[in-house]
Amino acid sequence: MTTILLAGDHFVRNALFAERLRPVAPGATLRELTLPWPVEPFGPIAEVREASGTEDQLIEALDGAEICVTQMAPLTERILAASPQLRLFCVSRGGPVNANLVAATRHKVAVTSAPGRNATATAEHTVALMLAAARRVPATHGDLAAGTWRGDYYRYESVGPELADSTVGIVGYGAIGSRVARIVRGFGARVLVADPYADPGDVAPAERVELPELMRRSAFVTVHARATAETAGLLSRELIGLLPPGAVLVNCARGSLLDYEAVCDALDAGRLFGAAFDVFPEEPVPAGSRLTRTPGVVMTPHLAGASKQTAHNAADIVAGEVSRYLTGRPLAHCANPEVLGAGS
Repeated sequence: MTTILLAGDHFVRNALFAERLRPVAPGATLRELTLPWPVEPFGPIAEVREASGTEDQLIEALDGAEICVTQMAPLTERILAASPQLRLFCVSRGGPVNANLVAATRHKVAVTSAPGRNATATAEHTVALMLAAARRVPATHGDLAAGTWRGDYYRYESVGPELADSTVGIVGYGAIGSRVARIVRGFGARVLVADPYADPGDVAPAERVELPELMRRSAFVTVHARATAETAGLLSRELIGLLPPGAVLVNCARGSLLDYEAVCDALDAGRLFGAAFDVFPEEPVPAGSRLTRTPGVVMTPHLAGASKQTAHNAADIVAGEVSRYLTGRPLAHCANPEVLGAGS
């Protein structure tokens, strides 16, 4: 009989995992461990990053388990060495950043992820941040909540651009970027795309351009590239300096993709109208960060993907992978397929 560890948390709950897994693994024993995220922030655990819980918790909970489904549990060398029966580790996130893939491959454990689970939620949040920055929603709400009615926000130099008839530049045209494009076209915006991996035919009716041209022509720029060694610092100070006066810059992807100091400098100089961030170079944002005192900055605490549908999508994708594994079919989102080739 197969034992499956459900290592859920307070977002992708064990109840969701269990509901999706029972029909596809009717004879399996389901064991549960609840991790503290997001009540407690994730962080590095041993050699992996962005994980929740402890190695000791996982080692104890995995005893005898062949499959683990989770969002945030760590998979480290120590856990793998102590769990020789483990064969499948399903991460219900866009990427398996909480798993040591090299060690998992050496221990013949297949690791899967759930790409696209939060694509719609993140795209919608991106557009919400565009509008919040362009219409100064947080600042004006704060004034009203403090009892101040400021009519001077209506002065010409204090108002921002509309999405309608504006050019929106999208850096990265994957599952999220392409959804953002569809939404802003509904507002009447023109769309430019900078993505060296996107096929021009797939981008249409948007226009694919090189990144410097996108920066020069866009009233709004939103970043949706993957965080890799190649894309670190992708939006440099030089590129940010190409943005037209009054532009709005949004990042709901990863904090490593742009130069935040350059954005703050541009806002302080009055070159940019606003900037909105859901991700940061350091999370949580440190007390006293320049971002907290720069006018025109809108911030949310890395929750662009937070929707009920995202949690349900995550559980659905994981259940599909468990079903494939149990029935001997190829896994759809395996991060180390060489394990499967080895016959594990």
